[in-house]
Amino acid sequence: MDGDGEVEVEVEVMGDVEVDVDAHDEVVARTRPGRRRTADERRALDAIENWALRRAVNWTVLAGGTANVIMQLSMRPVASGVMESPVVEGNLFTNPKRRARTTMAYIAVTMLGDAEERAAMRRATNRSHARVRSEPGSRVSYDAFDPALQQWVAACLYRGAEDAYTAVFGPPEGAFRDEFYRQGMVFGTTLQLPPEMWPPTRDDFEVYWRETLASLEMDDETRDYLMRIVRLEYLDRRLPPGLLRWRNRMVAGHLPPEFRELMRMPWSEADQRAFDRSSRRLARLMHVLPRAAREWPIRRQLRDVQRRLAAGRPLF
Repeated sequence: MDGDGEVEVEVEVMGDVEVDVDAHDEVVARTRPGRRRTADERRALDAIENWALRRAVNWTVLAGGTANVIMQLSMRPVASGVMESPVVEGNLFTNPKRRARTTMAYIAVTMLGDAEERAAMRRATNRSHARVRSEPGSRVSYDAFDPALQQWVAACLYRGAEDAYTAVFGPPEGAFRDEFYRQGMVFGTTLQLPPEMWPPTRDDFEVYWRETLASLEMDDETRDYLMRIVRLEYLDRRLPPGLLRWRNRMVAGHLPPEFRELMRMPWSEADQRAFDRSSRRLARLMHVLPRAAREWPIRRQLRDVQRRLAAGRPLF
């Protein structure tokens, strides 16, 4: 801070992405020279309504969680950023409870939180992501502030929310579909995705999704890493074979066919019938439960965030 009380801004360059770190621990990713999002713009993005997204908050979000991770990491730079991340305290295989808590906290804040909670989550995510970038000479180049990678991660999170809504209520339609999609932008803006990179309409999103999906490739290293997650190896305990077979089917069932192919996960008509029966049972349960019960697994994570903010404790 200079003598006139102005806040100096530290600027560093991370790959092709210019990043500002200000005196309030606000990390501002800039995708083009000279463009800095103002505080008012950031506040407006944090305050995006979520009444429509809230309709998708149910236990299916949790059931499809591992499948959504697979979808995100099917983009090779995203996978490399996770597997090679220096943020060891957030590594699933070294600190699974913390990783599960912070991942679900992000979902809870985006789908149920208010503007203040989203701002705090964005700052915490920024601080963590600022350390995630490839080293010179890395086999795969990546940077957690790359908006193209943020766009894909946000798209996967949105698809997860839309699938959760569809599983219980059927596909969103009409004006509600448009509003549900508009609010889904928050999955990206809380990651620093520039709002102009969120496809304007749900139909535009489908074009982006299909085009990106067709470009995805997966190497053996990524596939092996993801199968370790499917097999729950991060729990570091022996699990019954029957449980692992059931989990494999549930994870594969929540994946669109293209991702099952990338993962080389076999899928039969019998698998589909078993998955459909399980999904119908869960949907019937969600229909009869009151909203508070449907939201409870995710809302409890939001309450943890609120307690941490009130106590001045870090979110991550």
